[in-house]
Amino acid sequence: MTATDETVRIVLMNLEHDGGPEEEPGVLPKRWRDAYEEVLEPLRPDWLGMTELTYSQTRPDATVEQKAAADRRWRAAQETLGMRGFRARMGQGRNPTGVLVRESVFSLGPDPQHHHTKVYRTPPTNVVLGLPEVPGVPIITAAFHSSFCSPHGRQAEGYELTSLVDKVKAQHVTAPERRWAACWLFGDTNEYPVPTGERVPEIDWNAPEITDLVHRRHRALKQPDGSWMSCTFLDELMLDCGMHDPARFAVHHRAQPEALSATAGHAAIGQGGGSRIDRGYMDAWTIQAVVEVNVLDMTGISDHHAVEVLLSRRKLIEALRRTFDPFTPWALTS
Repeated sequence: MTATDETVRIVLMNLEHDGGPEEEPGVLPKRWRDAYEEVLEPLRPDWLGMTELTYSQTRPDATVEQKAAADRRWRAAQETLGMRGFRARMGQGRNPTGVLVRESVFSLGPDPQHHHTKVYRTPPTNVVLGLPEVPGVPIITAAFHSSFCSPHGRQAEGYELTSLVDKVKAQHVTAPERRWAACWLFGDTNEYPVPTGERVPEIDWNAPEITDLVHRRHRALKQPDGSWMSCTFLDELMLDCGMHDPARFAVHHRAQPEALSATAGHAAIGQGGGSRIDRGYMDAWTIQAVVEVNVLDMTGISDHHAVEVLLSRRKLIEALRRTFDPFTPWALTS
């Protein structure tokens, strides 16, 4: 990549419990300030997915003070980054999702956000974008946080996410100029990637070092012989549907093995060690615009590392115009 190439920067961040509660009314906690002011602001992301907005969103029955604090924090996030923010509604979980968009890079329609309140323990934030150079081709994006406690719940949530993927191939009969779409899904999957080609060792759920048995029940499936295997359902589902992980693309096409570094689990006791549960999925055309993927060390700020994906804007425009062939499903898993 040359210094003159224009890039689009995508970032996924799971800031543990939104950095914590306010130290006092109107005073944001240090971990929040470190994440937004020391990490995100210098990065200048163009699309940012957040997966634990614990104190930036509230339920309808929240107190006036809680709602004011959440709005105050969400407004601070947008002002600090100079981005427009979208929050998903609360589900059963207490760590809602959000998306921030740089409007100087992406175009937004009059009603860009779509809410999904059913099935999901934590609803995704689904925002539809566009590039000014390619009008009429929507980029369907979502930040999601899969259920931490239910393999079967994650399966249902995964299938619901494929309703967004399905639009990649949709033919808009009533609007012939909108014959296709792009799709980007980034989130905390709470599951593991298919192990082929991975850098992080598979977790041995049968080892005596696994002492958090409830966590094992949440993250692994019991086999007929009594042994345990990691849940990889979402990764398999996305790969079957023709979606691709930018970290794998960076390894295969950009010689960046560090893109497959662990993003979580480093300090957890009895849970099997590091894992790459924070991932992105992109459609078979726009995945080819990836030029760099980085795992950003968040030690001391969060229990998850952030993931940064840089795209060539020129190549992204070509992808949205479909001037080249798509990747085939599972093409990056060898």
